[in-house]
Amino acid sequence: MTTAQTLNAPTDRPSAPRKVAWASMVGTSLESFDFYVFAYFSAYFVGPLFFEPLGEIGGTALAFLTIAIAFVVRPVGAVIFGYMGDRLGRRTTLLWTIGIMGISTGLIGALPTYAQAGWLGAALLIVLRVAQGLSLGGEWGGSILIATEHASPVKRAFYAAIPQLGSPVGSILSAGLFIVMTVALPAEDLAAWGWRIPFLIALPLLAVSLYLRLSITETPVFRGVVAEGRRDRTPFVTMFRERPAALAIAVGAALLGIGSYSLMNTYTVNYGVTQLGFSFQDLLIATTVGGLLQLITIPLFGAWATRVGSARVVAWGALGTLLIAFPMYFLLQFATFPILVATMIVGGILPTMAWAALGGLMNDLFPDRFRYSALSFAYALAATVSGFVPIVTLQLGTATDFAWWHPGVILVMMSAVTLVAALVAARRATPAVVGATV
Repeated sequence: MTTAQTLNAPTDRPSAPRKVAWASMVGTSLESFDFYVFAYFSAYFVGPLFFEPLGEIGGTALAFLTIAIAFVVRPVGAVIFGYMGDRLGRRTTLLWTIGIMGISTGLIGALPTYAQAGWLGAALLIVLRVAQGLSLGGEWGGSILIATEHASPVKRAFYAAIPQLGSPVGSILSAGLFIVMTVALPAEDLAAWGWRIPFLIALPLLAVSLYLRLSITETPVFRGVVAEGRRDRTPFVTMFRERPAALAIAVGAALLGIGSYSLMNTYTVNYGVTQLGFSFQDLLIATTVGGLLQLITIPLFGAWATRVGSARVVAWGALGTLLIAFPMYFLLQFATFPILVATMIVGGILPTMAWAALGGLMNDLFPDRFRYSALSFAYALAATVSGFVPIVTLQLGTATDFAWWHPGVILVMMSAVTLVAALVAARRATPAVVGATV
């Protein structure tokens, strides 16, 4: 109690909302960089480097499962860090989550491969993925809250979109790095030691993120909770008792925004190389173009959400994605680079609507005293489901002899769930105010 009250003392002048939002975005950029580095890494390198005896199909399947492992433990991390965020503060908790993520990612770059140490490297890889998953469980919810709870209620939908920029920034940085490496390094050097570079780069990026997060103050909303003695002793339990329906809505609303990234940036990269004949470099360029466009569209969708409501923006994004899913994957079969880029752009803009407004939608569903736990746990559950998207899509592709429509089935299912959840949220959600209850 004493420590939390000291950290959130009212004598500390609250940081400017813009400064906090951008500091939050840098942290989510590191999280996304770490995620995408491993996503690209698993799509191309994990199998042969760490699961060599299992062959191409077995190695690819295990590579995708290493992605899923981190997602499976995310709800555990959400419970741990959600409790910390609702009891000790948003800022303190985010320092822990970003620290664990950055260190774990850096250590992956130092792991021995199967050729160097047998199965030891694979075992350590799994341990570090568990650590990453735990930190991920508390990172996103805290980033959204530290941005929105410094802003006025009118502008919270916009500021909730700013941390979402971390996803395209992380994607651009990681894909750009891999593009440079594939050009600068022969394939033998890339497989021998070059793959370690992106992971080791996470360490200096961590130092920058920690510096920025140390420079901002605790949110005025949490300070108010502390000053009024409203901190919940068991926020996780209270969340289930008071808002079970809102929790289900939040999970469904998050599914497309998270799952589409797993489908496009992990499975589609592997599918494009192994089945459609694209080069790995072409796919990275296409995803980078899509990421650059998101730097413009995410703030625009956030601004739109302040006018029409976050839930409605999510709903439009889900509906649009549902309609273009099958045409998009049909066009990919023609395997030309312009079609690939166009597909990544169109397939990125519509799910981005659902992604950009997600934080605002979820923020509106829960009161402040257990909001960190609620956002973190709902997002973690959706992320856990999304973590299995690559392996499930791979199994569907294998069962259908990789029919052109098989990824579209998965994308349509996720879009439909998010569409229903967003429509329900639009009908019931009102902007959450301090101490609000149902």
